[in-house]
Amino acid sequence: MNRDIFVIGFMLFALFFGAGNLIYPPTLGIESGTAYWSAIAGFILTGVGLPILAVMAISYVKDDARELAEKVHPLFGVLFTSIIYLAIGPFFGIPRAATVGYEMSIEPIPTIGSSYSSLFIFTTIFFVLVLLVSYNPSKVVDRIGQILTPILLLAIVVLSIGAIFLLEGPLSIPSEKYSTAPFFTGFVEGYLTMDAIAALAFGIIVVNAFKERGLTNQQDIMKSTLKAGIITGIALSTVYAAIGWLGTKMASHGTFTNGGNILSEAANLTFDFYGSIILGIIVTLACFTTSVGLVVAAGQFFSKVTSFSYNMVIIIVTIGSWLIANQGLDTIIAFSVPVLVFIYPIAIVLILLSFTRKLFSDSKGVYRGAILFTALISLYDGLNAFGLSLDGITPIISKLPFFDIGLGWLIPAIIGGLLGALFRKQKI
Repeated sequence: MNRDIFVIGFMLFALFFGAGNLIYPPTLGIESGTAYWSAIAGFILTGVGLPILAVMAISYVKDDARELAEKVHPLFGVLFTSIIYLAIGPFFGIPRAATVGYEMSIEPIPTIGSSYSSLFIFTTIFFVLVLLVSYNPSKVVDRIGQILTPILLLAIVVLSIGAIFLLEGPLSIPSEKYSTAPFFTGFVEGYLTMDAIAALAFGIIVVNAFKERGLTNQQDIMKSTLKAGIITGIALSTVYAAIGWLGTKMASHGTFTNGGNILSEAANLTFDFYGSIILGIIVTLACFTTSVGLVVAAGQFFSKVTSFSYNMVIIIVTIGSWLIANQGLDTIIAFSVPVLVFIYPIAIVLILLSFTRKLFSDSKGVYRGAILFTALISLYDGLNAFGLSLDGITPIISKLPFFDIGLGWLIPAIIGGLLGALFRKQKI
């Protein structure tokens, strides 16, 4: 079982480590400069800690995110979990992974460049391979954990070590947002990666993987999930710290608009032409493994709540993702980010409630109060992200504590939970 724990831990690392995760730490590194280690510590606390907690929350409830959400209401459980799987699956997460993979690995090639035909060809090949790997979920753990993850980690190690030791240049002075409270700024940046949503989906893969390996006792599954989560957390933290430190080395090499530009330039400066190949391997594998994980998770969930078979679900999800991916990254982000902004705080509150449920005897009143108050604030955030004018209530909501850093829902969630506790003996 120890070997299985390592394999599943590495698989979970690969599922989490999508292209989006690849570009956050270098940006943090170049902006935090001399305050880097405080900033990356805060980033890891939420960027790694919250997703691992989410996976553990799924192992506690024995099945999937629906069982966790059903603590509020059975109908809410089905609807909210379906929205999660659709949002991070075919409507956003999977198409985004494919288009980011294309933009960072294929588009920079001078002889290819940016064109609809090259995007179409790339996404077609990409999703055919995703579908083939996803067909047998019992083998996904071995294919990713034993084969793809070692290749991904090796490529990351080569790029990071090469850049760290070969690139020269002093650390920059921290930017304004990192100058006063670098740890807290990193903490907020890690929270904003929104990986905890994906973790609620990936949890079902981890739990099923241990069940397929003969674990039936719930306590054993929870302990094994915790061990696998620790392995995943160590791997993610190490990689984040390494590529973040790479970012600090790039401060004197130009001005960059995003983490992707930082990595591309670092790869070129360090390994010239071969650097682009190494980065292309990293990005493509990161996007591919994440996409496979999301397709498998969606297949396992929707085959349980609908009359469709697992194979039929993954075919539908893959085709839908392929169609949306060919609309381009900007279109995907414009329509999907508001939905993610809305559901993310609700997901976080559900995760936190699952770990504190013994304090309030798993009361439905607490769940309902906390989720209702959270949803009211996150609905505002989602509509605001969509560009709708909310001038009438903005002056009121903007006065909430922590509103400026995206945590305006926190105090209302606590108040809602406390009010729910007062009525926990009543049937709502």
